[in-house]
Amino acid sequence: MNTKNLLITGMFAGLFLSCKEVEPPAPVLPVPTPEQIKWQKMENYAFVHFGLNTFNDLEWGYGNTPAETFNPTDLDCEQWVRIIKAAGLKGVILTAKHHDGFCLWPTKTVDYNISNSPYKNGKGDMVRELSDACKKHGLKFGLYLSPWDRHNAEYGREGYQKTYHEQINELISNYGPLFEFWFDGANGGNGWYGGTNETRSIDPKTYYGYETAREMIKAKHPEAMIFGGTVPDIRWIGNESGWAGETNWSPYSLDKETHYTQNQWGMKDGNQWLPGECDVSIRPGWFYHEAEDSKVKSLKHLSDIYFRSVGYNSVLLLNIPPNRKGLISEADVNRLKEFAAYRQQIFADRVKKGRNYWNATSGSEAVYSLKPKSEINVVMLQEDITKGQRVEAFTVEALTDNGWKEVGKGTTIGYKRMLRFPAVKAGRLRVKIDECRLTAHINQVAAYYAPPLQATVQGEDWNNLPRTGWKQ
Repeated sequence: MNTKNLLITGMFAGLFLSCKEVEPPAPVLPVPTPEQIKWQKMENYAFVHFGLNTFNDLEWGYGNTPAETFNPTDLDCEQWVRIIKAAGLKGVILTAKHHDGFCLWPTKTVDYNISNSPYKNGKGDMVRELSDACKKHGLKFGLYLSPWDRHNAEYGREGYQKTYHEQINELISNYGPLFEFWFDGANGGNGWYGGTNETRSIDPKTYYGYETAREMIKAKHPEAMIFGGTVPDIRWIGNESGWAGETNWSPYSLDKETHYTQNQWGMKDGNQWLPGECDVSIRPGWFYHEAEDSKVKSLKHLSDIYFRSVGYNSVLLLNIPPNRKGLISEADVNRLKEFAAYRQQIFADRVKKGRNYWNATSGSEAVYSLKPKSEINVVMLQEDITKGQRVEAFTVEALTDNGWKEVGKGTTIGYKRMLRFPAVKAGRLRVKIDECRLTAHINQVAAYYAPPLQATVQGEDWNNLPRTGWKQ
């Protein structure tokens, strides 16, 4: 079996079938900002959940675990960054404060922070360490700051918004530059709340003052994408399993959302450009748990996630939780190495293909020459999203020894669409744009071979994974 990556040679190889010459397309609104385009081109980056929960074997801390329990013995943020970079991920987002309210930087707003832990005798600053490591190794840096605070006595009352905004101000003023600022959608409920041990409810659309927070962030980090809240730049994909819908529109209308699962598919006639971000953990949990050392996602599972996130017009945010020593565990490191090597094997010849610009109308098609007898099972298509998102249906065919064979079809393309199918040997590829709005601008077409994989984690079944997440 030929496992070489077999790419389109030349620019359409001089072959066009029913392909019309048209003027460059005018935008179909909405369209992305330059900052949104720059963000989407990252394609994948890391999440790091680390904090009190790591040392108390919890996922959602109640807010009553002592700050003294935070005590990594061998913490090395450069180890994280080296591994994340080697895995081909382009940045890191750190949970500076999770729902338990414990802050990983020496904030002046509350005592419940890293300066009251044994780590570096109270002189530590996790946000600083990771920010510096990212700068040193060339990764982008982002921050997660939970709006919900189960420790703070003022949560649910008027005074908490001032505290929360001051925490934002500290982070945006002292660290960075930031490529993303992450507001979680978990809001209100039971907590310690300064010892009251009660349930408090809030209206997340008004309580946190997200509009003011956005202005604060953008003033100092204009390129930062804001996730969550009421005025985001990008949208949650609607699950925590790492997949977007096969039909995935980047436009979206927050005011027309009836259920959070709509995020998985976007909205064809959405009034705002809100591309999707797929968040998922390499382990069952978001924080490190020793019991999950044998449950790191298999290479097949991670590759499926990749093709159903980056390959479905979305961006992949992969969580990699450090252990109690403050290091990424060996099991995670080994899987990330495999994941990087597998993607490199598939796309190794990417630099050998040229860009393929094609102004396509509904019913038009183009034929591309492949290397002779190319074995392929992946086709990648890309639109020029600076003009908006236009393709509504497409078909891909391969010319085999038995003639033209349909290998797959789909709906939306957007920034990137990767279509997988049973391997065929072909000499040409035909792409049909069955339906599009006005004129679609196709700027990339490529074919690859991805070696088949088998699940190695016992009980792991991609098709039966839980597909639920938090509600906004």
